[in-house]
Amino acid sequence: MKIKPLFDKVVVKRVEAQETTKAGILLPGSAQEKPQMSEVVAVGPGGMVDGKEVVMTLSVGDRVIVGKYSGTEVKLDGVEYMVVSQSDILAVIEE
Repeated sequence: MKIKPLFDKVVVKRVEAQETTKAGILLPGSAQEKPQMSEVVAVGPGGMVDGKEVVMTLSVGDRVIVGKYSGTEVKLDGVEYMVVSQSDILAVIEE
Protein backbone atom coordinates (compact mmCIF):
# COMPACT_ATOMS: atom_id res chain seq x y z
CA MET A 1 0.00 0.00 0.00
CA LYS A 2 1.02 3.60 -0.58
CA ILE A 3 0.00 6.78 1.19
CA LYS A 4 -0.83 9.67 -1.14
CA PRO A 5 -1.18 12.94 0.80
CA LEU A 6 -3.70 15.57 -0.26
CA PHE A 7 -3.38 19.37 -0.48
CA ASP A 8 -0.59 20.69 1.77
CA LYS A 9 0.03 17.42 3.63
CA VAL A 10 3.39 15.66 3.86
CA VAL A 11 4.02 12.04 4.93
CA VAL A 12 7.20 11.58 6.98
CA LYS A 13 8.90 8.62 8.60
CA ARG A 14 10.80 9.27 11.80
CA VAL A 15 14.54 8.69 11.72
CA GLU A 16 15.54 6.29 14.50
CA ALA A 17 16.76 7.86 17.73
CA GLN A 18 20.35 7.44 18.78
CA GLU A 19 20.54 4.57 21.24
CA THR A 20 23.79 5.62 22.91
CA THR A 21 24.94 8.88 24.40
CA LYS A 22 28.09 10.66 23.24
CA ALA A 23 29.89 9.06 26.19
CA GLY A 24 28.90 5.60 24.93
CA ILE A 25 26.18 4.87 27.50
CA LEU A 26 23.42 2.67 26.06
CA LEU A 27 19.91 4.06 26.61
CA PRO A 28 16.93 1.77 27.25
CA GLY A 29 13.89 2.32 25.02
CA SER A 30 11.94 4.05 27.79
CA ALA A 31 14.67 6.66 28.26
CA GLN A 32 14.88 7.60 24.59
CA GLU A 33 13.09 10.67 23.33
CA LYS A 34 10.85 10.51 20.30
CA PRO A 35 13.01 11.69 17.44
CA GLN A 36 12.05 14.98 15.86
CA MET A 37 14.10 14.32 12.73
CA SER A 38 12.13 12.68 9.94
CA GLU A 39 12.47 11.77 6.29
CA VAL A 40 9.87 12.90 3.76
CA VAL A 41 8.33 9.89 1.97
CA ALA A 42 5.45 11.61 0.11
CA VAL A 43 4.36 15.18 -0.65
CA GLY A 44 0.88 16.43 -1.53
CA PRO A 45 0.25 18.59 -4.60
CA GLY A 46 -0.41 21.84 -2.72
CA GLY A 47 -3.23 24.05 -3.97
CA MET A 48 -5.84 26.19 -2.23
CA VAL A 49 -5.90 25.73 1.55
CA ASP A 50 -8.12 28.03 3.64
CA GLY A 51 -8.42 30.41 0.70
CA LYS A 52 -4.66 30.74 0.18
CA GLU A 53 -2.48 29.20 -2.53
CA VAL A 54 0.04 26.76 -0.98
CA VAL A 55 3.15 25.90 -3.00
CA MET A 56 4.96 22.77 -1.84
CA THR A 57 8.67 23.36 -1.21
CA LEU A 58 9.60 19.88 0.06
CA SER A 59 10.75 16.85 -1.91
CA VAL A 60 10.73 13.12 -1.21
CA GLY A 61 13.96 12.22 0.60
CA ASP A 62 14.36 15.56 2.40
CA ARG A 63 15.35 15.26 6.06
CA VAL A 64 13.26 17.60 8.16
CA ILE A 65 12.56 18.57 11.76
CA VAL A 66 8.91 18.24 12.75
CA GLY A 67 7.27 19.77 15.82
CA LYS A 68 7.03 17.31 18.74
CA TYR A 69 3.24 17.26 18.90
CA SER A 70 2.45 17.79 15.21
CA GLY A 71 0.58 15.56 12.81
CA THR A 72 -1.30 12.31 12.86
CA GLU A 73 0.47 8.99 13.36
CA VAL A 74 -0.43 6.19 10.94
CA LYS A 75 0.80 2.58 10.87
CA LEU A 76 0.83 0.96 7.44
CA ASP A 77 2.31 -2.46 6.63
CA GLY A 78 4.06 -2.45 10.01
CA VAL A 79 5.79 0.90 9.41
CA GLU A 80 4.89 4.02 11.40
CA TYR A 81 4.40 7.24 9.45
CA MET A 82 3.23 10.69 10.38
CA VAL A 83 1.03 12.93 8.23
CA VAL A 84 1.71 16.62 8.85
CA SER A 85 0.93 19.91 7.17
CA GLN A 86 3.86 21.50 5.39
CA SER A 87 3.55 24.41 7.85
CA ASP A 88 4.22 22.00 10.77
CA ILE A 89 7.71 21.28 9.44
CA LEU A 90 10.14 23.54 11.24
CA ALA A 91 13.30 23.10 9.15
CA VAL A 92 15.00 21.16 6.39
CA ILE A 93 18.35 19.57 7.32
CA GLU A 94 21.03 20.13 4.70
CA GLU A 95 24.17 18.01 4.80
